[in-house]
Formats: sequence, C-alpha cells, structure tokens
Amino acid sequence: MSADAAKTKSPAPWRYPPPLQPGDRLRVIAPSGALRELESFNQGLAIWRSWGFEVEVSPGVDDQWGYLAGSDDCRRHQLGQALADGACQGILCARGGYGGTRLLEQWRWPEALPGKWLIGFSDITSLLWSLGRQGWVGVHGPLITTVAAEPDWSRQRLKHLVMGHPLPSLLGQGWGGGSALGRLWPANLTVATHLLGTSHEPDLRGAILAFEDVTEAPYRIDRMLTHWRMAGKLAGVSGIALGRFSRCEPSEGVPSFTVAAVLRDRLGDLGIPVVSDLPFGHDGANAALPLGSLARLDGDRGTLDILPTDPTSLP
Repeated sequence: MSADAAKTKSPAPWRYPPPLQPGDRLRVIAPSGALRELESFNQGLAIWRSWGFEVEVSPGVDDQWGYLAGSDDCRRHQLGQALADGACQGILCARGGYGGTRLLEQWRWPEALPGKWLIGFSDITSLLWSLGRQGWVGVHGPLITTVAAEPDWSRQRLKHLVMGHPLPSLLGQGWGGGSALGRLWPANLTVATHLLGTSHEPDLRGAILAFEDVTEAPYRIDRMLTHWRMAGKLAGVSGIALGRFSRCEPSEGVPSFTVAAVLRDRLGDLGIPVVSDLPFGHDGANAALPLGSLARLDGDRGTLDILPTDPTSLP
C-alpha cells in the first residue's frame, strides 16, 4: 500500500452534486449575518447570471434581526425551501458574518437529501461541515457579496468547479513533511473550532484540513489551535493547508507573536505535510475548494491539488 493510500481514511461514500449547466436554477439564501453590501450583492447576482444560470433570490434575504439576516426560523426556512425545490440545482449564500451555527441547533438534514451545490465560506463553514458529515461535497468559495471582488482566475475556478471541470494546482509555502492524500475539509478556523464536541463535528481522520480566518488576534488563533491539540482533533489528520489570516495583526504596543509565528509553533511539530500562504480566505483571492473532494497536499513542493475523481468509485 502506498504512503498516500495508508493516510486516507474515508468512513463512508461521498456523493457529488451533478455538474451545473447553463440554464440551471440556483437559489440565493441568507443563512447568517444581515445583508449590508447591496452593491456587491447585485454585482454577484449579475456574475452568476452572466454564466448562464437562472438565479432566484429567496424571500427574506434582506430581512434583519439584530446582526442576523432574520430570525433563526426564517433563515432555516430559506435553507429548507431551497433544498426542497426540485427545480433548484444549487444554493448560493449571500454573505457570512454570524448565524449559520444557530440554524444547526434545531436542524436535521432530510433523509433523502437531494444533491445540490452549497456554495459559500466564512460563517457558511458551519453548514458546509454539517452537510459534509452527511457525505455530500460542497464548495468553500466566494459568496454572492464577494465574488465580484475576485480576480478573473478565481471566478473562473469557481465556475469550473461547479460545472465539473478539472482544477489547477494551488501554490503556497511548503513546510516539508512529504505528501498526503485525503478528503479536503476547508473551513474558517473560528467557526470549525466551535463545531468541535457538537453533533455536527465530522470524522476528520485522514482529512486534509484547510484553515483561514479574519480579524482574530494571534493569541486567539493560538487558543483555538491549542484547543484542537489538547482535544486530540489533529492526531489523525493527514495534512494541513493554510490560507490567508487577514487582519490578524496584534494590537499596537501589546507584546505578541505574529500570527505566522503562532501557526508555525502550533502546527509545525505535527509530523505531517503543512502548506501555508495558499490563495484562499478573506481580503484577497479566495480560490474555490470542494469540501469532501480527494486532494493531495505536498509539503515539500508547497502544492494543493484537487484530484479528478469518479464519484461512483471512491470511498
């Protein structure tokens, strides 16, 4: 058995939604924070429509309840309606913020879960990870309110991913450790950390974790990663891919490590491949990543590759 195969532990079959085609219908929902970026929201709708998709905005997307995009029941209803809509092939999340995890508190995925692309990142990590726990591949990628700010190559990557085309390698900074093969679990670190110990925490044995975050001080990044370590959640992981940790600088005049130093200290001794500085996350190019897809992380070359797969033949 190869080293890559030995590191891969997939407990259940994974299912891929059918590739999207021009003319397919997509629904926009707001499962998290209140919508504020109206101009970028409309620009995002225009981009998806320019690709030939029929995009429908769910009622209630512009609701507001405190910092949330409407009550938990209303936002949960949007998700449920999008899943139940037989004419809908994909679900586009309007924005992140906070609120997705609240939906999971009283949520059960349908037993006969229809195969639909769920697309978003940041706070949408909560829904993507819970959906991945059901064995469905989703897309950690630009939101409706962020896709217009993406460079052309990133927008094309997102389009190619959901239409079933191969994806090019991503290049970062390798920390060594050889290569590993595993299922990819991209996430906002803060949101993923707060799923640990809940019924929506997935089995991450053999996984390649891909973390990013925003506006978290270095000591808070340290605290979260130390929690992962002490809870034993990194023990069976095959590799770690690190994206952008933006606006995570320490406060001026306060003694601190840099976030880069914290990441190196907390992750550099695990004895597994680690690649940092990959182009995904907030405040810059956010390369779309298929959660649940088979991936190879090479800590010597500094690359992350999404492997072309036959969904019917892989564990």
